[in-house]
Formats: sequence, C-alpha cells, structure tokens
Amino acid sequence: MIKVATYNVENLFDLNKAGYKYKEYKPFGKSLWNKKNYKIKLENIAKVIKDVDADIIALQEIHSLDALKDLRYMLKKKGLYYKYYTITDKKPTAIHVAFLSKLPFVYTKELRVTSSYRYRNILEVKLNIEGKDLYLFSNHWKAKSGPESMRIRSAKVLRKRVEKLGFDKNIILLGDFNSDYEEYKKFKRKRRHNDTNGKTGINHVLRSINKGKNSFYNLWYDAKEEDRYSYIYRGKKEALDNILVSQSLLKKDGISYVGDSIKHLDKSYLFNKKQIYRWKVSRARVPKHKGKGYSDHLPVMAKFRLSTN
Repeated sequence: MIKVATYNVENLFDLNKAGYKYKEYKPFGKSLWNKKNYKIKLENIAKVIKDVDADIIALQEIHSLDALKDLRYMLKKKGLYYKYYTITDKKPTAIHVAFLSKLPFVYTKELRVTSSYRYRNILEVKLNIEGKDLYLFSNHWKAKSGPESMRIRSAKVLRKRVEKLGFDKNIILLGDFNSDYEEYKKFKRKRRHNDTNGKTGINHVLRSINKGKNSFYNLWYDAKEEDRYSYIYRGKKEALDNILVSQSLLKKDGISYVGDSIKHLDKSYLFNKKQIYRWKVSRARVPKHKGKGYSDHLPVMAKFRLSTN
C-alpha cells in the first residue's frame, strides 16, 4: 500500500536574511519571526505531517530548500524519515512547491508556467515502484485574488506535459489548485473570477468532469459530500486542495487507487471552534507572530495499491 498526500503548510519561511520574503516574515524584526516562533512552526507542521504519515507528500508554500531541510530534520526527530526531497528552485518566488518521499525519485523536473513571478512553477517527480512507473505533480495555482485565466495558464502547462508523457501512464496531479472540484459551477457568478466564459483550468483543461480516456478523475467524488473540503473561507468549506488521477490508476492492475480512501486529516487540534486553526499572526499595523497554530489548509491524502498479478 502506498499513501500519497498534499499539504499547503502556509508560509514556511526560513530565517535567512537573503531572498524575497513577505514583510511579516523578515527575520529578527518587529514581527517576531525569530528562532522561537520558527521552531514552533516547524514542530507544529511536523506534527501534522507525522499524523498523515504518507509515503510521499507534496508540499506548498515552502520558502526555500533550507526551510524544507529544517522541516525534514524536525520530522526525523519525531520518528518520520523522508530520505528523498526536492523543491522548485528555478525562479526566486517567495514560496515554492516541494516533495518529501520515503521512495527514491527516478528524476525530478520543474515545469515553468511563465517567466512572471505571479505564477509558481510546477514540480514533477517520477517513481518506479516494483517495476511500475508513477508520475506525480505538485501544484500551487494562482489564488482567488486573480481571475480564472491565470489558473488556466498553469493547467495548460500541466496538460501539455501530460500529453507528452502519455495519458495511459500512472499520473497523480495534486496540490493547492485554488479551485474546487466543481469550480465550473461555483465561479460562474463571480465576475472577477470568470473571465474565461465559464471555462476552468481544473474542470475543462484537465477534463475532470469528463469520463474519456484523456480525462482525470478527481478523488473528492469518492468522499462524502460534507467531507469534501480542505479549507474554510468565511465559514464556507472549500476543496482548494485536490488529488486527481489518470484513468490507468482506476484499473485494478499495476498501481491502482484504493476506492473511498481519500480524506482530509481530521484531528481536533487542527480546528479552532468552526475554523481551521491556522498559524496566528496579529493584524496590527506591525503584524506579530503569536507562536501558535498550524496552517490555513488541511492535508489531503489517498491510498494506492500495488497489484502483484
């Protein structure tokens, strides 16, 4: 059995003074982003990832390779060792996507969406598990502060790469798509989002609402409707983090998805009343870290079986 997961850890910035950072994450300043709060953040995120205990986990909002290594070290101290790791590094954006894995990579590859810093690169890894190839892509698409055309741009780069690999391959697309599994229904009335005449990246470009051979299946459809969420915005539950699979992973030979196994991590410590217990930063004129909380997203996971036939 192989467990795959994705988790937006919410702004895991290192303490190095080099590199672009959001103002509240400038180290050793008035916002109190310091050794104490950095250690608390690492410990809290490591606690969550340890409870997920995936064989391979896609991460979003990692500032740097140093931050990823520090998280990996904290996990090792807690008894969860990821021997293999990789992060996007070809564009100096504030935050990046990454992978931690117990399984070795055949290769890692970075997909450039555009040269603009407004778009984050996509990270591809290939695994070979007992002779079976598996391709995974960690995504972090443009937030809802931008229109759907920006998410479509990322989706098109992803689909072009999948076309080159072949739709018959074992492929998992995962990460923070900033898109619901039925985004095409939910964004139609939002004019500032719908600048694409009703077309969406996740549903139309990736064809996650079709059932053809070149389509992707969104695993959220396997969960109870009330459990299909990883984020809460103004009291409304949203499924911004998704796991989509190629049609070959729905078959019962080779590597295959274990039905009904998708879920978000549902631990009580991840919730504060009816909200997700995000990392706490005050809203004062000079924002200050409070040294508590986790992330504004929940991790999402699914299981896959390896057939010996």
